[in-house]
Amino acid sequence: MSGEEFVPLSLTPLLIGIFAAVACALPGNFLLLRKQALIGDAISHVVLPGIVVAFLLTGAISAAPMMLGAAGAAVVAVVLIEAIRRLGRIEPGAAMGVVFTTMFAGGVLLLEQTDTSSVHLDVEHALYGNLESLIWLDAVGWSSLLDVQALAHLPVELPRMALTLLAVTLFIAMFWRVLKISTFDEGFARTLGIRTNLLGLALVITAAVAAVAAFDAVGSIIVIAMFICPPAAARMMSNQLEGQVAWSVGFAVLSAVFGYVLAGYGPLWLGAQDAVSAAGMIATVSGVILAAAARFGPCRTRSGAPVGV
Repeated sequence: MSGEEFVPLSLTPLLIGIFAAVACALPGNFLLLRKQALIGDAISHVVLPGIVVAFLLTGAISAAPMMLGAAGAAVVAVVLIEAIRRLGRIEPGAAMGVVFTTMFAGGVLLLEQTDTSSVHLDVEHALYGNLESLIWLDAVGWSSLLDVQALAHLPVELPRMALTLLAVTLFIAMFWRVLKISTFDEGFARTLGIRTNLLGLALVITAAVAAVAAFDAVGSIIVIAMFICPPAAARMMSNQLEGQVAWSVGFAVLSAVFGYVLAGYGPLWLGAQDAVSAAGMIATVSGVILAAAARFGPCRTRSGAPVGV
């Protein structure tokens, strides 16, 4: 594929997929170690009431209010999960189950009891996103990367995901030390004066922001897969937190790149006529990487051992 074809048709979807995968994988490492890896699944369920409320308030189906509504619902969800987990002293998985099923049911009920029941909230966009359609129509080749007019017409999802990835990276970099301590020994962290409650809440809110930002572009399948598969595969490769995070970023990038390529060209190589979903293939590749790491990873037999601090 020449630059005249690759840049407008594939560059931006590929970058968006990479940014979304890495933005979800980074906080996913800490959520995995804290046994909260399914927070991404919870968030993908709880955005529905936020989307419905945003439509009721604005009367329009557009990206900005929908994203704000979804983000608000995600923040409410993570606050409720943390509150139920700590006040009720129950397992994180049970708290997530209570919150995301209740909020999802509330969103469906709200749809049915208001005039929004005719809103087209289809499974295709909710699950798979619209990654393949995020093309750069004004690009004519690699020279467009230096063309101010062409850059002004980039798909809005690309700068959105780039800023989200930057924000997630800055959060983890700024709070790296306290995140490490509180993740592995919460009691010791409290003795050092670390406010573990607020830190845990900040972590899940960061994860929620990453999930909501990725939700519109790549759908919930990639969000759920990237929160779990790259960090879990990286856990099989290293017993050091720094190594695990590095491996997870690498696995996330590999999943996005190979998944996108296989979605477009894999069926053609096998003699089929049509491509398949890029989001679904990216999630599939991440699952294959996890399976390979579980089978061949150097730390697979010591998965219960504590990660090095």
